[in-house]
Amino acid sequence: MPREWQFVSHDTGIVESLARNIRSSTLLAQVLISRGMNQPEDAKDFLSAKLKTLQEPELVPGVTEASEEIVAAIRSKRRITIYGDYDVDGMTSTSILYHCITQAGGVVDYYIPCRLEEGYGLNCDALRELHNADPSRLVVTVDCGISSVAEAALAKELGLDLIITDHHTIPDQLPAAKILVHPRICENSQAFPHLCGAGVAFKLAWAVSKRLGDGERSDARMRNFLKMAVGLTMLGTVADVVPLVGENRLIVKYGLETLQQQAGVGLAALMKEIGLMDKAALTAEDIGYGLSPRLNAAGRLGQARLAVELLTTNQADRASQLATYLDGLNKQRQTVERKILKHAREEIQNHPEWLEQPCLVIGHNDWHPGVIGIVASRIAEQFEKPTILIAINSNTGIGQGSGRSFAGTNLHEAVSTCTDLLESFGGHAAAIGLRVKQSQIDQFRKQLCENAKLVESAEETVPRRIDAEVTLAELTVKSIRELEFLGPFGCENERPVFVSTGLELAEKPKTMGEGGRHLAVRLKHYGCILRAISFGRGEWAEEMETAGERISVCFKPIINEFRGRENVELHIIDWKPDEALSAVN
Repeated sequence: MPREWQFVSHDTGIVESLARNIRSSTLLAQVLISRGMNQPEDAKDFLSAKLKTLQEPELVPGVTEASEEIVAAIRSKRRITIYGDYDVDGMTSTSILYHCITQAGGVVDYYIPCRLEEGYGLNCDALRELHNADPSRLVVTVDCGISSVAEAALAKELGLDLIITDHHTIPDQLPAAKILVHPRICENSQAFPHLCGAGVAFKLAWAVSKRLGDGERSDARMRNFLKMAVGLTMLGTVADVVPLVGENRLIVKYGLETLQQQAGVGLAALMKEIGLMDKAALTAEDIGYGLSPRLNAAGRLGQARLAVELLTTNQADRASQLATYLDGLNKQRQTVERKILKHAREEIQNHPEWLEQPCLVIGHNDWHPGVIGIVASRIAEQFEKPTILIAINSNTGIGQGSGRSFAGTNLHEAVSTCTDLLESFGGHAAAIGLRVKQSQIDQFRKQLCENAKLVESAEETVPRRIDAEVTLAELTVKSIRELEFLGPFGCENERPVFVSTGLELAEKPKTMGEGGRHLAVRLKHYGCILRAISFGRGEWAEEMETAGERISVCFKPIINEFRGRENVELHIIDWKPDEALSAVN
């Protein structure tokens, strides 16, 4: 069912007044107003946000107590172990605190659980191992632990001091750690609530740095560390897809602007390896599609420690070696991913009846559990339905599954109706993880598909919000470049969405890519012609050709740079025959 388009009404006088006040185009002014910034002061604050407006770290509940404990450990040369996670947020969180404590002269190491053998978060075996090696150590978790009730109880029983820093959903029962650091753990907390694990670690490192200084300000050495740490925090923030609003937007904006100059030795080596050091300006997309996959590949393939070593090393030769290895590991991940994708498609072809169901559930013995989540996303996109892939361990008969939603369906809600068939299960509306016995997979598929029909798709019920209606002639390179001041773009701060009406096809729409999966079309309006594309929507080519004389298109404009030339290109999100739009309005 197509989504309705919801246009934000604009008063022309207010738009022109705001544009004059902030000296911008009316296009930028329209977008600012559509996003609630009617007043010049609000618009200026948003467009010129400075890192110095970050909240003081002590506003995060638990940071004051945790920084006191860590500084005391640094000064007494007590070992501090950072217990991290194998995704990019966990890696960068670990690296931030490691650099902080190292710079301060403390004794520090880190522990990263193996994704394939230990799974996510604190585990009792690891805590026993750490205690046996040094029972006096201080353990500080990053990006994990807020749900680790049993593990925290064991640490207390062993006499192992445990500080938990996390940002994930707070459970009904909290772990009995010595100190809990979490931006949302107190109802009256004034801390920015959407920090990722790296954001929480950065706030803690900042507080430690202040405490090592005069209590109000860090010394010059620690200030230099904090400038470098913003880049790591930016990397974790982008990779973890937290809302790019408020402090997160500030961190990412500053991190992107300074990363090439202030990256540590290891991160600089990885950027050089993939050609980002010489780029004129970095974007969140460069991080999300360039750096993050190479670090994540290490975690997915059970070698997360190497990624953390890269982010923490000060040795240029070792950094270069690790960067090359991680780039190769990412290519290996892509090869494994392609094989699973091909196999999953073949399974679907062999079971055409699955396509009649609202969800896809596919399991196999030979799949790598570390990459099935990526493939599930690809399958969900291609077949336009929520997808769960399950990698079955032939020795244990237990399958490890990873699921991705489609079109706003709450996959977590659907799967939660089948917990009687599962060994374990967790996640959120858009992505889930589970463990299931091989013997239960068929029944799980049947029950899930029956229950998924009852779960409403959020995207089908919520109208698509349009920032402004524009003509193609308004979409110049200059005006689109100006829209970049609204960025960095990401979750909850999306690129502006526009609609143009009365468009003609300048030529027959084409398909491109493997199997004609993507659409390419040239659109015309009063002599102005722009190229437009839509990924995964090759079927629109034929539909557009037979839609009638004129169409309306919903899109995000970007600047395409090719061989030194810049052109405006439209990324189509949706479209309708003009008659259909008239009926809606």
